[in-house]
Amino acid sequence: MIQDKLARACKSLILREPFYGLFLIGLNKKIRKDVPTAGVSKQGIGIQLSINPDFFMGLPEEHQIGLLKHELLHVSFGHLMMREMYSNKKLFNIAADLEINQYIDSNMLPEGGLTLDSFPELKLPRKAGTKVYYNLLEQECEDNPCPSLQSILDQMDGDSQYDHKTWEEFEELAEADKKLVQRQIEHQIKETADQTIKRKGSIPGELAEMIEKLQTILPPSFDWKGYLRRFVGNSVFTFTKKLRRKFNKRYIDNPGLKIKHKNHILIGVDTSGSVNTEELKHFMSEMHHVQKTGHQITVVQCDTGITDISPFNKNKDWNIKGRGGTEFQPVIDHFNEKRGRYTALVYLTDGECGAPENCPKNTLWVLSAQSTWTDHLPGKTIQLNTQ
Repeated sequence: MIQDKLARACKSLILREPFYGLFLIGLNKKIRKDVPTAGVSKQGIGIQLSINPDFFMGLPEEHQIGLLKHELLHVSFGHLMMREMYSNKKLFNIAADLEINQYIDSNMLPEGGLTLDSFPELKLPRKAGTKVYYNLLEQECEDNPCPSLQSILDQMDGDSQYDHKTWEEFEELAEADKKLVQRQIEHQIKETADQTIKRKGSIPGELAEMIEKLQTILPPSFDWKGYLRRFVGNSVFTFTKKLRRKFNKRYIDNPGLKIKHKNHILIGVDTSGSVNTEELKHFMSEMHHVQKTGHQITVVQCDTGITDISPFNKNKDWNIKGRGGTEFQPVIDHFNEKRGRYTALVYLTDGECGAPENCPKNTLWVLSAQSTWTDHLPGKTIQLNTQ
């Protein structure tokens, strides 16, 4: 019964607001009676939507849709990972609800949903953001909480609808795992935005700037074309392309052939826990610019061992694999074993590991902008500029 209600709510949300509807379809839903209402909880390195069936089924359809959008907004605004930055969790929960509920029609909010009108004495500004609301609420508590605020705080016993109980699951994660979950969320948001645009839908105004940043390829921080021309030397990879508009001089009935030479570059990416999300985004952007120089690229991800080897595709989002310790040797060994396949090795890293053995001469170590300069690695070393 509840599955039917959820399916109906998804369809309604797609028709009204395609982005949120498609985002909802892409999330795993789990029925949990230990959750007071609904909440976003952890599922492996990703997230899922946990729903109390008794609470959900007791709501009118409009409120069911509003409740689901409420949880999707929390995810989209980054509240899951932001919460640990604030010392007073109760005030943060209130501030986060005040921000997102402004993007939900009032007739869709379930009873008890917090709005700016919930605290008329405070005269809170509209769409000011979670941080502003938190600071204003904290200041109010230091003086003397107004009755309306104190009433909400008194209800927050860990299991109330205002407590966001499931968010505690993310606070227990190691820092590297938190970054991995955040990256997965960003991937889901970007994929949903792409699907929405393909369906001729529009991106919600409140998320437009954030989604634009996820989709933006940063300008190159290094002259890849000039440097790689000098670094990799002569081409070793040749491919042919049939030309229908040009006849083959040797075989009259066949199309002409266009012959091109490309370098095949192996790019090693350090996906260990010491490399943060911003550094990985920067690496992704630089790989995009390396490919634009006309070289064929194969990407090998590695922490303490190789976790993935695949051709670089600029149109496909990058799924990070690894996040453990750091070892450079597996990538070096792979390059040496496949020496006839690759022209050169470019290794994107923070440099925090000992030097590998048997490193080929045509290896370029590329340190992230945030890393500390080091020259202990064999081969040539450069450092990316700060974006």
